[in-house]
Amino acid sequence: MKVMVFAAHPDDEIIGVGGALAKHVRQGDNVSAVIMAEGKSSRKADYVKPEDSIMQDSNNETKQALSTLGIEDFVRLNLPDNRLDSMDLLDVVKEAEKQIERFQPDIVYTQYGGDINIDHTVVFRAVMTATRPLPGHFVKQVLAYETLSSTEWNYLQKDQFHANYFINIEEELDMKLKAMACYGSELRDFPHPRSLQAIENNAYVWGAKSGFKAAEAFMLVRGTW
Repeated sequence: MKVMVFAAHPDDEIIGVGGALAKHVRQGDNVSAVIMAEGKSSRKADYVKPEDSIMQDSNNETKQALSTLGIEDFVRLNLPDNRLDSMDLLDVVKEAEKQIERFQPDIVYTQYGGDINIDHTVVFRAVMTATRPLPGHFVKQVLAYETLSSTEWNYLQKDQFHANYFINIEEELDMKLKAMACYGSELRDFPHPRSLQAIENNAYVWGAKSGFKAAEAFMLVRGTW
């Protein structure tokens, strides 16, 4: 089984689906991660391409985090952070298509399209286009994951995240937290939702809602078998 995760920013892939990715690796699946934007430049008032040293440190965090889960195959595209909506959607779609064609995954995880973060929305739309079920397509499942500090802050009813697919990560939760700890430049102190304690608590809440001790929640967007 081949599994690919698309993330708008470095650390999204761990926050949303780190436990499931660890489970896939443990089960012998081949896993690849694609991170679309650089995740740094939006922290300044005007767009300035991040310094090479900053990007090297960020890349090292991604490498260490994914290696903790047992994932070696990853791509950082480093598109402008929180500015994906300034690009033609077709260009983002083609980047996603290129990675899907390279890896040919059976299962694709992508970010939920109703988040308040515009990059998450653009990535969702691009992945949905890139995985459209044309004759002979090889993607069998597309699942959308939540991203703490973005998904839960969108209060519009039409954009609420309604989970309908749960993965038991009781055995993988510690590994997920260790992987997230590698993202030192992205972590915040509790009670910020992008803290280790909040991520752990969220896993327990989803577990209680789905009959597990700890779980990750998804929306099954498309499935064919």
